[in-house]
Amino acid sequence: MHQAGALALTQLLQYEPPDEQHRTVPCPCGHLAHYKELRDKTILTVVGPVRIRRPYYPCSHCPKGQCPVDAELGIEDLESSPGVRRMEAVVGSEMPFAKACEPMKVLAGLDVHAKAIERAAEAIGSEIARRNAEAIARAKQLVLPVVSRQNIPIMYVLMDGVQIPAVAAATEGRAGRTEGQCARTRECKMGAVYTQTTVDEEGRPIRDPDSTTYVGAIETAEEFGFRIYTEAWRRGWEWAIVKVVIGDGAVWIWNQTDLHFPGAVQIVDLYHARQHLWDVAALLYPYDAAAKNHWITPMKDLLDHGRIELLVEWLRENATEQAGTHPGLAEEIRKQADYFETNTERMRYPEFREKGYFVGSGVIEAGCKSIAGVRLKRTGMHWNVPGANAILALRCCRFNGSFENFWDEARAA
Repeated sequence: MHQAGALALTQLLQYEPPDEQHRTVPCPCGHLAHYKELRDKTILTVVGPVRIRRPYYPCSHCPKGQCPVDAELGIEDLESSPGVRRMEAVVGSEMPFAKACEPMKVLAGLDVHAKAIERAAEAIGSEIARRNAEAIARAKQLVLPVVSRQNIPIMYVLMDGVQIPAVAAATEGRAGRTEGQCARTRECKMGAVYTQTTVDEEGRPIRDPDSTTYVGAIETAEEFGFRIYTEAWRRGWEWAIVKVVIGDGAVWIWNQTDLHFPGAVQIVDLYHARQHLWDVAALLYPYDAAAKNHWITPMKDLLDHGRIELLVEWLRENATEQAGTHPGLAEEIRKQADYFETNTERMRYPEFREKGYFVGSGVIEAGCKSIAGVRLKRTGMHWNVPGANAILALRCCRFNGSFENFWDEARAA
């Protein structure tokens, strides 16, 4: 059936020489290109290789000739049809490029090289990223899309970061996470936006089905702030009755929140906060599990009940007790006390729960894993920034359910 389809498509794509009124076309150099002959080109389509014969127009004023039909068919300077490139983008966004050759062969009967899949996936991802960048640039100028009035009881914005293995050129001059070592990764900043309408019978919040969208890129916090702001605005941020931002204790998250989402309820993820307590317990009792559990039980109780001032007081007392014999340990405990003190108002968990808000950032952590981690952090992978950002844009677009809309718009253009 594929062979029959390829044969039929080949017959369909045999163009005749142009008539006398269409023997010249404009050339990018500003002159006219004149018809010379019919030329053949073989491209890979979803039914297999197809040979096209179409008019060729060289220009006498520049070395570049052109075949206008190629632009109409979406194959200009390319070796595959739009349908094949769409397939390559999908499989290339899901798995390593070399492994993606197998499903192309098994499911579509197409023999394609890993490099072709890589080029297609990154080219389409780059185009998605370019369109996103245009929307962000307009947002910076306060040229925002008009969002129709919506009934949004609660909208959430979540932010986090995940480390992506990078090539040496992408980490040059950057300090590593371990003191004295150069960096081997770059931080990908991820964001999620979703809405909530109801709570369950026990008062626990319920995320609205299919309401979550993601954004992500390897970029500075300032650049990412505009990215997540643009996505939140597109989702109807201005119409949300209650606006909530959830993150861990990273300073950049709250700096961008203050800048782009003033007035929003700020919540530190409860499970990140608990992990900070476990870190202190591990420092105090590294080899005594019973003592560790005994210490952390009342501390966690204070945290869960929002009594952060008393928690900070107890931590500082612990630091004072250790100062004489273990000054390094005391300093680490003081740092943790500072963390809780800085985020005191973001840890009023009983109040947040009473109002039916989420207090965990599981949605963005899942996004970091399912969008960035499972594709970009596989064994042996090392990415340059443009390539990683192209795949991230492509994966976010697919996860958000907007890939087909993008494809239709791209083909219409």
